[in-house]
Amino acid sequence: MKSILVASFVVLALFSGVVNAQEDIEKKRIDFLLSSVENMGGAKFIRNGTEHDGKEAAAHLRMKLQKAGGKVRTADDFIRLCASKSFLSGKPYTIRSPDGKTVNSEQFFREKLKEYDSTAK
Repeated sequence: MKSILVASFVVLALFSGVVNAQEDIEKKRIDFLLSSVENMGGAKFIRNGTEHDGKEAAAHLRMKLQKAGGKVRTADDFIRLCASKSFLSGKPYTIRSPDGKTVNSEQFFREKLKEYDSTAK
């Protein structure tokens, strides 16, 4: 009985370490996405028809992330639940580059996440 208890404790400790490591990886991925929008230069983040610079956009997305709490566990959750559309209006967020090209923010963040994942390996 004692050995089963010890083995269970060891398994739980190892599992906890794996979960914490995964949480750290996802936090870094989300931080990268926030930094990407914050430092996007002359591009504009468009939310409900209003243009915002990168710093304003990042501040808004951080607020949404904080309000989402435990619902956001992964970078994919962050993109889906915080960074793609307005919670109130349902309108998609867009990003307009200095050359006038506009993309949905979901596309922007998914491309940035691929970029991060390709360099993080």
